[in-house]
Amino acid sequence: MSWPRWLPVDPYVAAMVATIAVASILPARGTAATAAGWATTAAVALLFFLYGARISPREALDGASHWRLHLVVLLTTFALFPAYGLLLGLLSPSVLDPDLYQGLLFLCAVPSTVQSAIALTSIAGGNVPAAIFSASFSSIVGIALTPLLVGAMMSDVGDASLSPAAFADIALRLLLPFVVGQLLRPWIGAAMKRRKKLLTLVDRGSILLVVYTAFSASVVGGIWGRVAVPDLLILLAVEVVLLAAVLGTLAALPFGRDDKVAIAFCGSTKSAAAGLPMATVLFSGPAAGLLILPLIIFHQLQLVTGTVLARRWAMRRAAGPARVT
Repeated sequence: MSWPRWLPVDPYVAAMVATIAVASILPARGTAATAAGWATTAAVALLFFLYGARISPREALDGASHWRLHLVVLLTTFALFPAYGLLLGLLSPSVLDPDLYQGLLFLCAVPSTVQSAIALTSIAGGNVPAAIFSASFSSIVGIALTPLLVGAMMSDVGDASLSPAAFADIALRLLLPFVVGQLLRPWIGAAMKRRKKLLTLVDRGSILLVVYTAFSASVVGGIWGRVAVPDLLILLAVEVVLLAAVLGTLAALPFGRDDKVAIAFCGSTKSAAAGLPMATVLFSGPAAGLLILPLIIFHQLQLVTGTVLARRWAMRRAAGPARVT
């Protein structure tokens, strides 16, 4: 069965919402929670192994020479986003729920997405080789930078684990599988390309398992008694402002049209595939669900916004020379 085209929601996001609903009704408890935790650890390792096996060093290096573009993307992801996030602290707690604000800070520390950024850049007719390098490099660098930013910005989160052991745990769970995938790529890379649909299901299934495990712990801890619908609507409005501010800043930079497209999609997106697994390592207890909720909402927002912009820019490109606005 194919996803009905008339539905405005991406099927992956719909699956995330359904997963949260299932976790809210049937959360994993006791032995089931322990089993779900081990399954999540294995699924995340598999996820990063597959990333390593699929990312082609040659394709990435084709766009490596454009260092100004890559520097802008890195600064946007790991400096501009956190700066705007800290500025939004003026809204907490008077307007924005303090727990959700902490999740917003975590969102600002997460690396940029890989697959979506590259796909949207391609649709819009942007600099795809540069997007491949920037998005991939951001994801790898984020394994080290994201925990450091979390430690700097979220020091008052009681359930955060930011000890040297936590960094070693991240390297073991995320970086090591990625490196192994890269090393085995010459032998399994061709098979990966032939099984893209199956690998996409594995990718998304892994993330859904992470979401279910985190929200199960949060539901058991009483998450829905701590956050109301108006709080979520305010969070959505704040994230719209955040995304608009980042895109507006990037649009003002003096780059050519194709480079601006790559910068926009690599710099303004945040990776649920990288961020959610990191959250399982950095945070524990009932707070985890609230801390990942802003990232899940932002994921939907960036998909909708990115798709609209990519199609708009593609149409303008087909019509003739145009600016990226």
